[in-house]
Formats: sequence, structure tokens, C-alpha cells
Amino acid sequence: CNAVASTFGVLGACARKYAHKIPFIVKINHNEILSYPNKYDQIMYGDIDQAFDMGAAAVGATIYFGSDESARQIQEVSEAFAYAHELGMVTVLWCYLRNPAFNVKGDKDYHVSADLTGQANHLGVTIQADIIKQKLPENNGGYNAIKFGKTHKDVYAKLTTDNPIDLTRYQIANCYMGRAGLINSGGASSGESDLAEAVKTAVINKRAGGMGLISGRKAFQRPMKEGAALLNAIQDVYLEKEITIA
Repeated sequence: CNAVASTFGVLGACARKYAHKIPFIVKINHNEILSYPNKYDQIMYGDIDQAFDMGAAAVGATIYFGSDESARQIQEVSEAFAYAHELGMVTVLWCYLRNPAFNVKGDKDYHVSADLTGQANHLGVTIQADIIKQKLPENNGGYNAIKFGKTHKDVYAKLTTDNPIDLTRYQIANCYMGRAGLINSGGASSGESDLAEAVKTAVINKRAGGMGLISGRKAFQRPMKEGAALLNAIQDVYLEKEITIA
């Protein structure tokens, strides 16, 4: 495990005890889901100086690419990441998609398509994210389905296949050919299948050329022994020399 990522509130409450012992990634923005109707926005809850003062090794942020508020989020996060780099902190960007049009009725949810998530990754690296966090791709052809944006037929004919490793490799290609590392999210907790799903995601990420997972709910929303076993299983994938680049 490389670091613990959480909010200003959670990490600030324990920073005095654990700063410089456990690497902190302070999430500087997150969604606010009390206002109704809810909207796809990310709000800054603190600043880079606060994260630095609590001894954080890195800062993280989310941009909801494709949402009405994304232009403002891009500007805010770009400015924050530039300052974090001045102070020597790593930057991690959650490159998520949010737009009702990406969920095509009668077809698929293209919020997890390789081509659209790949473009989000590209934009994330452009604003100097050192590490990109992205959901594991489940399909492709988002641009063609929503009939918007720029793509090329070779993306689907030559650069990818339906294999999940190839789809993830395309995400990495959009991280400036892996210059910025890709970590995939472990996903929501779904019960007994969590361990198998986490290991599968780790294998796909590693074989595609990724650098790890963020695993929160699958590990922490269960008893300590089970959560630790799940994290150990993920670690075993990345330590296993026989699991190689595909």
C-alpha cells in the first residue's frame, strides 16, 4: 500500500499522529449530495497550503468531464496541481465522466467506454496529473454512440479489441503512453464477489501496463480481517512475477 486517500476532515483529524508515517493523499474536492436536485459538481473543500501543512505527500481531485461544471473544475484543479508541484507534492486525478447523454438508452452506459475515458485521461495528464485514476473500461465506441466529438476508425479497428486488457491499454495510451501512471478504481462493494472482482481488476490493470488500484469500499466496508485479506490479494497480484505485461 502506497498511501491513504481521504478528505480534509478525515486526514486532518489524525494528521498530528500519523503525518510522515503514513503517506496521505488529501482529496481537495468532492461532491456535495445534500442539495436537491443534485448536480454533477466537485467543490473545493480546502486548499493546497492546508494539505501541505498537515504533512500530505500528495493531493487528489476529481473532475467530472462532460458535465456542465467541468470547465470550472478543470481550471480550479489545474491551478491547484501547479501549486502542489511547487511544494513537492504528487498530484492524483480522478478522471470520471458525468453526462446523461453518455448513458445511451437501449444501448450501453458509455461512462465506462475506453474511448471516452481515454480522452478524460488525456485531459487529466494535460493539466499535470502525475497519476490518473480511472474506472476499468467495460466497452468501447462511446464517441460513435453519442455521435459527438472526434475519433477515428482505427481506434476501434486497430488500437483496441474487446479484450478488457486491450481496452485498459488504450486508457494507458491516452496517459501520454503511460508517462502518467494509470490506477484503476476497485469499484463499489457488491458482497461476496468483491475479492474475485478486485483480483481480476488488478490482473487486467497490471497486464495492460497500469501501476495499481485504489480500493476503498471493497476493503473498508467489511470486517478488518476480510478487508486486510482483500488488500493482500491485490498486493499479491502486483508482487507476482509471472503476471506480466500482455
